[in-house]
Amino acid sequence: MKHSITILILLLAIIGNSQTLVSGKIVDHKNQPILGANVYLDGTYDGATSDDNGKFSFKTAETGEKTLVISILSFETKTIVMEVSKMNNLTIKLRENVESLDAVVISAGTFEANDNSKVSVLKPLDVVTTASALGDFLGALQTLPGTSTISEDGRLFVRGGSADETQIFIDGIRVFTPYTPTTNNAPTRGRYSPFLFDGITFSTGGYSSEYGQALSSVLLLNTIDEPDQEKTEVGIMTVGVSLGNTQKWEKSSLSFNANYINLTPYLEVFEDRNDWKKPYETLQGETVFRQRLENGKLKFYAAFDTTNFELTQEDINLEDGLDFKLKNNNFYLNTSYKGVLNNNWSIATGLSYTLAETQTGIETSDINDTENSVHAKLKLKKRFSSRFKLSFGAEQFLTDFDEDFEDENINASYGFNNNITAGFAEADLIFSKKLALKLGLRADYSSIFSKTNVAPRAALAYKSSKNGQFSLAYGNFYQNPNSSILKFEQNLKAQKTSHYILNYQYVNNGKIFRAEAYRKNYDNLVKFDTEFGNFDSNYDNSGDGYAQGVDVFWRDNTGVKNLDYWLSYSYLDTERNYNNFQKSAQPNFATTHNLSVVGKYWVEDWKSQIGLAYTFSSGRPFTNPNTNKFLSERTKSFNSLSVNWAYLLDQQKILYFSVNNVLGFKNINGYQYADAADMNGNFSRRALTPAADQFFFVGFFWTISEDGKDNQLDNL
Repeated sequence: MKHSITILILLLAIIGNSQTLVSGKIVDHKNQPILGANVYLDGTYDGATSDDNGKFSFKTAETGEKTLVISILSFETKTIVMEVSKMNNLTIKLRENVESLDAVVISAGTFEANDNSKVSVLKPLDVVTTASALGDFLGALQTLPGTSTISEDGRLFVRGGSADETQIFIDGIRVFTPYTPTTNNAPTRGRYSPFLFDGITFSTGGYSSEYGQALSSVLLLNTIDEPDQEKTEVGIMTVGVSLGNTQKWEKSSLSFNANYINLTPYLEVFEDRNDWKKPYETLQGETVFRQRLENGKLKFYAAFDTTNFELTQEDINLEDGLDFKLKNNNFYLNTSYKGVLNNNWSIATGLSYTLAETQTGIETSDINDTENSVHAKLKLKKRFSSRFKLSFGAEQFLTDFDEDFEDENINASYGFNNNITAGFAEADLIFSKKLALKLGLRADYSSIFSKTNVAPRAALAYKSSKNGQFSLAYGNFYQNPNSSILKFEQNLKAQKTSHYILNYQYVNNGKIFRAEAYRKNYDNLVKFDTEFGNFDSNYDNSGDGYAQGVDVFWRDNTGVKNLDYWLSYSYLDTERNYNNFQKSAQPNFATTHNLSVVGKYWVEDWKSQIGLAYTFSSGRPFTNPNTNKFLSERTKSFNSLSVNWAYLLDQQKILYFSVNNVLGFKNINGYQYADAADMNGNFSRRALTPAADQFFFVGFFWTISEDGKDNQLDNL
């Protein structure tokens, strides 16, 4: 027995003496000690935690080559493979985790509206709760800096660019006809319901090389990935009705939304300045089907709308006014797939098809347009590490446009095929939590011009403090002329801009401040030698121009309980020489000063959300033929104050009121002059005013959902 005890003691002593001491010090990139790092041998229980001086030590009976793991929040996990006997007096330097929430993000020229984004200037909720927006995402975006208020148009005019210079994408795939058709002095709206989208990225310049054929801006809309529950939504409005439904299954879901708008009842109560023979009527429907696959998600999105109206508008040169009628059918189909491949590769691909048919009647002229467009895209992305990611891809744009024109004297047909093949590549380099760089290159080949354009792009971001950062962006951008030019002339080349952007952004506890200075240079703009572009005009690419300015944005949703507000201001200095311009001048769609103030306040006792939106823009240029000076005069400033009130009748029923321009400002969009002078040699004029000074909206919205709690306040 004594011999057995002796042998056991000797064995324990041998084991104890065979243990190896693992020790060292954990520091950051500045050689400062890191407290609380977990250090252990992989696959064992042997380990320790670093102390105030960053030091650690523990003993282990393991031998041979092992893996030492060092991990702590806010730093990248590090592994060291070596002989255990050599794991002594180590100095281990950890790198910051560049994917943490406080890491730098490139923000130059980009506004995010996404609940999953690190920094969202807007939320999806804001898109349709803004008082002046009337449930249209375009209206909400026009309260952001960098946009100009062109009240009679309604499209996005960004930093001195025309509306055609902004392109819209759904799930990364191009939308060729994003706006509903309209008539003069009646603003358009986006075709697509905001109810089916949960993420918006609005780039006012300097955007990724993944996107092309846009001189000024891109707007990216992302459909909801996964609805939270099954529900039905019903809306009864002063202008029509709406119906939506969502169904969910184990790995798939289906949502649809339909709207019918008819202004006949509204115009019986609130007449406007037009003589309506057939008031505006439209039927819209859209649906999204989602299928979760083993390594990705497949989506099908389809939308259809039809619009019909006829009216007579005042015209200074026509005693009986101008007769105008329009019928439009638009179909859009989009399918996209995003998935994960092996070895940190991912894929995103998609295909869209657009069919747009428009019949327009202007006095005795009939114009029939048919456009077929396709966009196909493939993008691959490789994550080499958290600090280096590479993406590249290719895409094809196909547009077939035909127009038939007929009146008493002319019967003509014309059109074009605009096929563009593009490739792009982009690298993200994250040097630290404070410094990031994005480098991109894009090439577009246009078969219509038989020419390739190469566009380099770059963006740099530096985190200057815990809550503040600076960003720089540069890039070249190309876009083919639009259909109003290409249908008459194809012997041209792509128009070009160069963007230079400096951005500062501060984010802290629900408060966001952004200031951005920019410069855009225009080259190869299209010019023609007639009053309007026609089949007998002479076209060339001799036009040029510039746009420069400063944008400022401030938002606070925590300073005052239940109050959320933002302010945006833009200063724009721009001139261009294009179209039929006699010389360089500020175009009539550009406004020097733009100011927006948006506020939303929740009143708990009333179960109500009350909102307001004030918009100001300085006067717009126009030409007075009595002065012989080109675009030298200005309209008076534009002012509008809109209010809304959403009242919860119960948890799932909402009564909603809104009034645009509640104070009834008499805004003037411009002037129309007579074609001929009177006997005194003067050209008479009339003011171009909105069809109505105010717009009133009342709606009842009812949600029927599984949990009995969901309501459409998020959509109002």
